[in-house]
Amino acid sequence: PFVIVCNHQASLDLMTMVEVIPERCVPVAKRELLYMGTVGWACWLSGIIFIDRHRRDAAIEVISHTASTIRRENVR
Repeated sequence: PFVIVCNHQASLDLMTMVEVIPERCVPVAKRELLYMGTVGWACWLSGIIFIDRHRRDAAIEVISHTASTIRRENVR
């Protein structure tokens, strides 16, 4: 298992990241991306897990649940 951290600087970086990220990878993104029009729809449809950075307890719960699923299903 490993973690890839992408701190993109432009909206086009997202398309590049899709090509670089390996299969069976679990993408996680800030919830604000969900509200960026077409980009948000594309993220949601591709199965990205959104973290609400303004609600700490909810974010920790989502991350913990995601980590459990990653271990159980042996994904990255």
